[in-house]
Amino acid sequence: MALKTFNLDEEVYRRYSAHCKRRGMSMSKQIEFFMREKLDKLSQASSIIKGTEEDVRLHLMNKYC
Repeated sequence: MALKTFNLDEEVYRRYSAHCKRRGMSMSKQIEFFMREKLDKLSQASSIIKGTEEDVRLHLMNKYC
């Protein structure tokens, strides 16, 4: 397990943290699930979309980056 630092919008962090607390969820685990889901989609897309890994990443994650 690694401890990492992220730069997040404070309001988004506060609201998501409250959401997780109300539901008894671990916010770190939720972020990990999100990242796993994105990696799975990247892996699936790389077999469909022709191009470099960077092309695939930009195609799938352009709304986040």
